[in-house]
Amino acid sequence: MALTKEEDIQMMLVCKTHLGTRNIEFNMKRYVFRRTADGIHIIHLGKSWEKAMVAARAIVAIENPADIIVASQRPYGSRAVLKFSQYTGAQALAGRWMPGTLTNQITTKYLEPRLLMVTDPRMDAQAVKEAAYANIPVIALADTDSPLEHVDVAIPANNKGKESIALLYWLLAREVQYLRGTLNRANGWE
Repeated sequence: MALTKEEDIQMMLVCKTHLGTRNIEFNMKRYVFRRTADGIHIIHLGKSWEKAMVAARAIVAIENPADIIVASQRPYGSRAVLKFSQYTGAQALAGRWMPGTLTNQITTKYLEPRLLMVTDPRMDAQAVKEAAYANIPVIALADTDSPLEHVDVAIPANNKGKESIALLYWLLAREVQYLRGTLNRANGWE
């Protein structure tokens, strides 16, 4: 188990998941390891990995995977969201979030999920706000400058780089499949 954590953290380093921004939100200070000379905050990857495992357990706790919505308005997050939903059975909403998706019952696109996952709480603010109105738990990939209002599980990571976003969704999909029993930990997953 420890070997997997070390390998995952090495992959996170390669994909620059630890690089934050120059700005920092006060809620994210506990996840910051240190600050570089040029002012960029470095995220503690051990805490990121632990929060990703907590998020995977929350995703597995939902019996019907179709009751999970994974949303991303960030262009780099769209493909990762589609791949994640393909392997976990979640419902992907890549691209623009239609306002009223979780709150307006009259619309044809109205959904009642049990869990919402977003790539960036700042760009997906409309989705997070609607989830708060509808009392839906939210998992978010949060950078050092991300607002954490109405976010239940924040995975501290770089949510602006395409490799970082892709790796985090890959780690989550892999761990969800391990916990559901569809994948064996001994075999690994490509």
